[in-house]
Amino acid sequence: MREYTVKAGDTIYGISKQFGVSAMDIYNLNNLTNSNIKVGQVLKIPTNSGTNPSNMFYYTVKKGDSLYSIARIYNTTVNEIIKLNNLKSTNLSIGQTLRIPETNESVTTMPPSFINYTVKKGDNLYSIAKNNNISVDTIIQDNALNTNNLFIGQVLKIRTDNSVVEECFGSSYSPTTNTYTVKKGDSLYSISKKFNTTVNDLISKNNLKSTNLSIGQILKI
Repeated sequence: MREYTVKAGDTIYGISKQFGVSAMDIYNLNNLTNSNIKVGQVLKIPTNSGTNPSNMFYYTVKKGDSLYSIARIYNTTVNEIIKLNNLKSTNLSIGQTLRIPETNESVTTMPPSFINYTVKKGDNLYSIAKNNNISVDTIIQDNALNTNNLFIGQVLKIRTDNSVVEECFGSSYSPTTNTYTVKKGDSLYSISKKFNTTVNDLISKNNLKSTNLSIGQILKI
């Protein structure tokens, strides 16, 4: 066994990856019941760890969290979190401790940081994304939005570290341009998913000033 002094920015999960041990072993060895650690705290670190694929770590729910956003951060599924915690519904409460499955595909860095943004008159997803230097898709995914419509006073989670993985192509990649006619019920988000593209790409390719669409409008895909 060895000891580790917590530094600014540390998380239990990050420390476990740093030493190549299970986060769950760190929790058990230090009698921790949640993921809250403070700078200067001394943690006991096991010298080895089991390889049980069901290893897990704890996550403390913060304001604005949802099962969907937590599942995305840790590369798992809402169903896995529900099953692991025996949840009866998807409702969460601030301070609630959740077990999160630890897999080889889990995020190996600190989860993204967020600020709360309150929607003002005249705001839309595109203007908010542009002002915060992130993509419309990121806002939609982080807030589990199923529509582009916003209302005044709505609180959105906005990433402060822009930790979004973008898909990259070689220099020889040349996307094919198609057109799509907007139908009733369409949104930029639903169209982007249908054609495996992004809201930002649709906005850029069509020089859109907002995310509002009209029936019969022709978009370049």
